[in-house]
Amino acid sequence: MSSLVLRDARLVPVETGALVPDAPVDVLVEDGTVTAVGVRLDRPPGVDEVDAGGRWLAPGLWDQHVHLAQWTLASQRLDLAGARTPEEVVGRVAARVAAHPGVPVIGWGHRAGGWERDVTVSELDAVSGDTPVVLISGDGHHAWLNTTALMHLAMPVRDSVVRETEWFAAYPRLATLVGNDGTSPKAYRGTLARAAAVGVVGLADFEFGASRDGWTERWHQGCDTLRVRWATYADTLEDVIEAGLRTGDPLAGDPLLTMGPLKIISDGSLNTRTAWCCEPYADARRLEYPCGQPNQPPEELRRLLARAHGAGLEVATHAIGDAAVADALAAYAETGARGSIEHAQVVGRDDVRRMAELGIRGSVQPAHLLDDRDLTEKVWPDRAERCFAFRWMLDAGVTLALGSDAPVSPLDPWLAMAAAVHRSGDEREAWHAEQAITPREAFAASVDGRPTVAVGSRGDLVLLDADPLARDAPDTVAAAAVLRGMRVALTVVDGRVVHDAV
Repeated sequence: MSSLVLRDARLVPVETGALVPDAPVDVLVEDGTVTAVGVRLDRPPGVDEVDAGGRWLAPGLWDQHVHLAQWTLASQRLDLAGARTPEEVVGRVAARVAAHPGVPVIGWGHRAGGWERDVTVSELDAVSGDTPVVLISGDGHHAWLNTTALMHLAMPVRDSVVRETEWFAAYPRLATLVGNDGTSPKAYRGTLARAAAVGVVGLADFEFGASRDGWTERWHQGCDTLRVRWATYADTLEDVIEAGLRTGDPLAGDPLLTMGPLKIISDGSLNTRTAWCCEPYADARRLEYPCGQPNQPPEELRRLLARAHGAGLEVATHAIGDAAVADALAAYAETGARGSIEHAQVVGRDDVRRMAELGIRGSVQPAHLLDDRDLTEKVWPDRAERCFAFRWMLDAGVTLALGSDAPVSPLDPWLAMAAAVHRSGDEREAWHAEQAITPREAFAASVDGRPTVAVGSRGDLVLLDADPLARDAPDTVAAAAVLRGMRVALTVVDGRVVHDAV
């Protein structure tokens, strides 16, 4: 922990009705906690001083859903996010193989949900030869591999993509193809520095195949820039319980690195057509499961929730389709478990009310609506008004927690807030504007439940060049522009400056 005094800062009133001084004030942080707020505060000996210059000071931002290793690797992968057809993807793979013969091709970002046909392994084989090719979909829920890669990763040879649970189990084996340089401590430090530069002070890491020992080692190798909550999956749950760890307990002997929840992936995704819904997809004729399906039997979901809850762990349950959300909420109610629904992409109104009654957080990623808008209208046209239902959730009393799901969307809290406020990323009007929330509500959902900076506040702070509540913006278009263009001058974690652009 460190100490500093910030001079001449305007306080951002995070909660509705919060009273803040009209004029800038000084803020003193000692040993990681705000100990004084006032005018012309004395600076204790040895305490650093920063001139805020009248900028806006607020609690630091959190990204509540990140796959940190995959986000760290994203810049090294073949970018397929803009590919509109399977043929375009195959062409890019052929070009990469020709440019770098024998070097495995790992791609990221294609969105097959909007394509008119299914893809095949054989068409990748035709342009790749013996070079392994692994193309991970933009939702992370399936991968398109060639035969060489399937064999290398010890999966049955087939002519179709690898989906859901089978893919999640195979993903950690990618290191046998490409090594670990992309997720070295140095690479992680770079990722954490970039997060700090956009005002992020903490994140929840939901990486597949990760281990707490891995994070402990990384932490002691300088990856201690931000607060991190590490989530376990079912395969490491018993190890966590045996170690006596409960949600919130410190790891690596440092309260900035803590035990997070058990993560359960209860259904699939819209893009892969595996999100479990109450009604069939509009193009159900193409699908083996017309409504999607759960990733585990209902009894297994309940067993996992009960086991985690009994051991003092919260549970973060991935549920995108409305049937998955309803079943997850029933499991929370039956087991008494606490935690969150991750994504909650399409919901019923009664299930939103149930979330509030049970005290289950809505951990949502607003930037997904920018990517999924057109596909939703194509395959879920009968339920688009129930997608990304942030207004319903807040009005019902559900606590919202915003995140990115990086690398599915960029690790950028300002993009997430802008998408929640003005539900469009282009020149089109807001998509179902009745579900939009205000800049203040979006900001409050981005600070891990922290209130307006005051005496007793945690020393996790962000200093901004503009008012993040966009109170002078005439409409949601302008408010979203303010958020997307936000410049972060200073980021402070536990009283320690981790980003300085003052």
